[in-house]
Amino acid sequence: MKNTAAERGQYRRPAPSERSAEGSAKEAPGGRISVAVYAEDLILRTGVVHQLRQRPEMDLIAESEADLAQVSLVVVDMVDERTVQLLHRLQRNTATRTGLVVGFFESGALQTMIECGVAAVLRRGEADQDSLVHMVKAMANGEGVLPGDLLGKLLDHVSSLQRTVLDPRGLSLSTLTTREAEMIRLVSEGFGTAEIAQKTSYSERTVKNVLHEVATRLELRNRAHAVGYAMRHGLI
Repeated sequence: MKNTAAERGQYRRPAPSERSAEGSAKEAPGGRISVAVYAEDLILRTGVVHQLRQRPEMDLIAESEADLAQVSLVVVDMVDERTVQLLHRLQRNTATRTGLVVGFFESGALQTMIECGVAAVLRRGEADQDSLVHMVKAMANGEGVLPGDLLGKLLDHVSSLQRTVLDPRGLSLSTLTTREAEMIRLVSEGFGTAEIAQKTSYSERTVKNVLHEVATRLELRNRAHAVGYAMRHGLI
């Protein structure tokens, strides 16, 4: 008996007949969003493809062009080892953002989702046409989508990571350490090197070294540029 793609540990990619128009992701006509769908079985795939195919703003990608899709949707019952392998492969592809349509999402899968660079999650029971299209459009616009309960868990996870792992080491989730961020904040408030040294209990030499290190690492031209960078990226 012939094995299915799922039984071989592979996911079925889009068939050529599922391409709605010729061209690559960059050439999708009329502002349409190119989408590749990966599913562990034909039934899951057919349901998602049927929903998206009816919408003119969606452009279903052929297998030969799947790696050029703006958005990749992975449709599974649950996040298992084969799903993780696929997500890691898609993560290496800078041409696509990956969304997960999943039947059962275990609490432990949240960390896996983060590590695999998943940009959006939708529970399969809620995956009607409008929800799928909203998910695809959000990812194409650089946004993320999460069910409310998962967003709460994610925020709790980030808070716990900052509190238990990073804070004791003087680190933060940003590109700046806690000490660096504090010094940049003081620069933004108009304090000079001597005043920053006094307020932080470091020597002036240390303050100068820290600010120089930040400027070098982030390729910043001067202190004003450093402050602007930190504010634009929400680091201070």
